[in-house]
Amino acid sequence: MVGVGWIMTIIIGGLAGWIAEKVMKADHGLFRNVLLGVLGAVILNALLINLTGSAFGGFFGQLITAVIGACILIFGYRAVKGRS
Repeated sequence: MVGVGWIMTIIIGGLAGWIAEKVMKADHGLFRNVLLGVLGAVILNALLINLTGSAFGGFFGQLITAVIGACILIFGYRAVKGRS
């Protein structure tokens, strides 16, 4: 995540994973919420930097990025899982 430390990354990732879990009506544990939030933020930040040259900074910018990225990951997992 851009501009935050490791502890804040874990906090934002957990919060973002929990919000994404509620939005997508999924049921995950704390570890998976943190993992989804952090991975979602990393993937979406990389995409934003490649497309626009910058990413959202600060707590709320990273939280929004992480929630959207986690929702995309949950959606992608469901799409792949549904095929098999």
